[in-house]
Amino acid sequence: MGLRLLACLFRLPTAVIYGSLSLFVSILHNVFLLYYVDTFVSVYKIDKLSFWIGETVFLIWNSLNDPLFGWLSDRVFLSTQQPGAEISSPEVVLKRLRALSHNGPLFAISFLAFWVAWAHPGVQFLLCLCIAIGSLSVFMSYTVWNKEDFFSFRIFCVALALCSIVGFTLSTQLLRQRFEADGKAKWDQESTLKQLYIEKHSVPQEKRITLAEYLQQLKRHRNFLWFVCMNLVQVFHCHFNSNFFPLFLEHLLSDQISVSTGSFLLGVSYIAPHLNNLYFLSLCRRCGVYAVVRGLFFLKLALSVVMLLAGPDQVYLLCIFIASNRVFTEGTCKLLNLVVTDLVDEDLVLNRRKQAASALLFGMVALVTKPGQTFAPLIGTWLLCAYTGYDIFQRTPLGNVVSAPPKLESAAALEPTLRQGCFYLLVFVPIACALLQLLTWSQFSLHGKRLQMVKAQRQGLTQGEAPEVKMI
Repeated sequence: MGLRLLACLFRLPTAVIYGSLSLFVSILHNVFLLYYVDTFVSVYKIDKLSFWIGETVFLIWNSLNDPLFGWLSDRVFLSTQQPGAEISSPEVVLKRLRALSHNGPLFAISFLAFWVAWAHPGVQFLLCLCIAIGSLSVFMSYTVWNKEDFFSFRIFCVALALCSIVGFTLSTQLLRQRFEADGKAKWDQESTLKQLYIEKHSVPQEKRITLAEYLQQLKRHRNFLWFVCMNLVQVFHCHFNSNFFPLFLEHLLSDQISVSTGSFLLGVSYIAPHLNNLYFLSLCRRCGVYAVVRGLFFLKLALSVVMLLAGPDQVYLLCIFIASNRVFTEGTCKLLNLVVTDLVDEDLVLNRRKQAASALLFGMVALVTKPGQTFAPLIGTWLLCAYTGYDIFQRTPLGNVVSAPPKLESAAALEPTLRQGCFYLLVFVPIACALLQLLTWSQFSLHGKRLQMVKAQRQGLTQGEAPEVKMI
């Protein structure tokens, strides 16, 4: 039985094995995003100062680690492209697979550090944020989530981590074996051709550029600058939805829907973006990524305005809006990776690189946009406190915050309730985000004829030609 299962694993398509890596990240990452704020605030009783310090340090580290590792990985490819120079580097893929096989299980182990109190809440919060960072895991997580009895949730997280460790190990080993076996003959042929080419032609030494020079190139990359401005808002909105989803369910719908319905909404909001993207990708092929993303921004704005006009008492509409808000926002986040690949091509063409510095450019995008992850819980809790007076870090009962003594009844009637505050937070944040994104996205020009020109020139560079780049 075991040998038969192993044989089935070896026959899996490469795309399925590669996609499984994303699954083993998602089953941990989604649970982390959903519960880490509530865990440290409600279970570990972290104080406000420690929370803000932890998020600030995380902002710095989370922004720097992607470009740092990208620079270490791709700096060899930043030299100027020479006509006919060899640009295929299969060794890079194997190097990254080896890194994943080691670091994937470590990532899963670090996930467990969130759910057991092993230090002062402020210290644990800081260390856990800087170590870590399937949708089906979210369905199950809501059924075992209990702030009063945390044991079941801890067992659930251990099971998720074990699943992720085994998955990472098997997937990376299978990919490495398949990549080495399928590519061996091709690499030998390319190596022979390269040696013949070098014997026939003398290729001059290529000039390596420094990090400062690379940053200067990025400053002149207009589309990159507009994209990261838009994506910063998108990352903020995605993480705002994840961090405050439990709060919205608790204060807007808990007395209106059952626990199973809440679990269903939660799970659908994580699974639907993946299914939606199957349709969005086909739409992108017909209309272009730029038009689809712009349409999603308009849709987000329209849905939020409709919900604002309908009010918080329309329960079914509120359920649909809370779920769809997450679905379309997450769907947009996934589509934006396609835009980054276009930016990688434009960067290669504009700077005539030896090879596309994809990891480094993705890292530089993360450098500017990852702070949105930190801004989401900080700005969200501040807005809630500023509007309603409710501070999630206070240990006073909720009734003392949202109600007043009888003699102050008339004054209390003028004060917004926590439920109203959550509702306005739910609708005004996407309205503000949509308006900012429509403004910045309108300045992005890498679409239509310009994108076709970049793709054509990138193809020319790949084939060893040296077209004039200034025409772009």
